[in-house]
Amino acid sequence: MPVPEGIAMKRSALVVVLLIAGISLMLWAGWHNLRERRLAMQKAQESHVILTPAAPAQGGAQATESNPEPQLRGKAAPAFTLVSLDGKKVSLADYKGRPVLVNFWATWCAPCKLEMPWFEEFRAKYAGQGFEVLGIAEDDAGKDEIAKAAKKLGTTYPILLTDGKVSPAYGGIDYLPESFYINAKGVVVEQTAGLGSKDEIEANIKKAIAATGTTTAGAE
Repeated sequence: MPVPEGIAMKRSALVVVLLIAGISLMLWAGWHNLRERRLAMQKAQESHVILTPAAPAQGGAQATESNPEPQLRGKAAPAFTLVSLDGKKVSLADYKGRPVLVNFWATWCAPCKLEMPWFEEFRAKYAGQGFEVLGIAEDDAGKDEIAKAAKKLGTTYPILLTDGKVSPAYGGIDYLPESFYINAKGVVVEQTAGLGSKDEIEANIKKAIAATGTTTAGAE
């Protein structure tokens, strides 16, 4: 039985209204998510965590909060062996011949937790070039709490538990987050403290992948 013309028009109008409402809702949700992310970024950038006052840099240059003196840039990355969350011993030497990002973080560090999903994204993007991320939890929290935080952040790269000896070898880690971009020859090509932009992090990763590096000081 044919639908009366008036009812058909009402149905069409209802479909159009629902379609417009659906598109509007999607646009609002997208704008809302973007706004929340920008606010989180702004808040995180205001929350750089200082563990200890920055020590005066060698040569008279004064390290600053936003740009501490990169003490290890151009030098061999200090060797270490730590235990991962799944109980395995992981050494930096295991990744010899591959570009590696060593990132110091903590469960209470908001900027750290903001950038860790970016590391995960870049790890997948540059996996074909051997890129790996090693996260060192510079944290007094227990193993379970660290594992819970890492899982919530969606990290699948190795999370290692600090032994209190690695951070001094890497200059003391005065700021969190702090990252060391290491090339395939084991040389630190870039060192950063505090939260950088996503573009800056990717640029440093590309630098580590591309760099051939020259060892100037002593680790393995």
